Amino acid sequence: MRKPIEHLFIVLAITAAVAVMLGGCSAEQPGSVDGALRVGMVFDVGGKGDKSFNDSAYRGLLHAADQFGVEHTEFEPGQDADRETGLRKLAQAQYDIIIGVGFLFSDAMRKVAVDYPDVKFACIDFDPRPGETLPDNLAGLKFREEEGSFLVGVIAGLFSKTGRIGFIGGMDIPLIHKFEAGYIAGAKYANPAVSVTVAYAGATPQQAFADPAKGKELALLQYGRGVDVIYHAAGSTGNGVIEAAREVNRQAIGVDSNQNYMAPGNVLTSMVKRVDNAVFKTVQSAVEGNFSGGLREFGLADDGVGYAVDEYNEDLLTEEMLSVVEDARQAIVEGTISVPTE
Repeated sequence: MRKPIEHLFIVLAITAAVAVMLGGCSAEQPGSVDGALRVGMVFDVGGKGDKSFNDSAYRGLLHAADQFGVEHTEFEPGQDADRETGLRKLAQAQYDIIIGVGFLFSDAMRKVAVDYPDVKFACIDFDPRPGETLPDNLAGLKFREEEGSFLVGVIAGLFSKTGRIGFIGGMDIPLIHKFEAGYIAGAKYANPAVSVTVAYAGATPQQAFADPAKGKELALLQYGRGVDVIYHAAGSTGNGVIEAAREVNRQAIGVDSNQNYMAPGNVLTSMVKRVDNAVFKTVQSAVEGNFSGGLREFGLADDGVGYAVDEYNEDLLTEEMLSVVEDARQAIVEGTISVPTE
């Protein structure tokens, strides 16, 4: 389930990172000095340190580096052109696999993967075109966000004292609609009488996914109207939602990473989107020589999404609530509950 940097800065940053990762090799002799697999990661809007989407991807990269000894570099693009520029820089430097974190990389990945058929590419939240066949060196990694969102919706519906809950999405696009649709369906499964107030943060990636002040503003409006639980799907914009929950002593639901720790007692749970698992498994496939292109989806059945219970929120969730949630999870996995995406 988004920090602009000037064009000159990103080009210089990429060049410096590539030079470091090459260990002093000349441009005519690209490649790792010790033969280790080399991975490049380009972050989404909001960048590393967003405590959400990007940080989950980075955890997966670090796990792969620890397990397989891969070399890695990462950087944060600014505008759309910088995304393609960054991918091409790493491809020219012959990185073995290059990962773009976010649907905004979809078009750039399509172009660069065709131009560099010997380099492997993976795009988190890839946005496929109808009937599209991806090249063998491009993996589109998608998630069933609606399934995890259904479960946190169940929790919200069971927990709410006012019968009014909220959703704050980053951008009004199909990807975020999946979070909204699953959440509303889960809440109404738990409490058919619940009402859901919906708002979106912005029309551009920066406004939508990297504006905590906007997230806080929208959340305070909803809390002021009687909403007592808000689920956000808005990257670092959602950090403002969590701050608003802490300030007025209501509940927020985190997203992508486990955000329970950010406001103990005021984060009801988090919809954990296991981008870290997807990144790790993708790098592992390259290490083991069985990487393949095409679309792959991660859902409840394969630990692609879920919800978080830990020391920061366990006192908020009763055994009865968790029993209902687990029954719903099993029903989704077995196919007896069909979760909407719109």
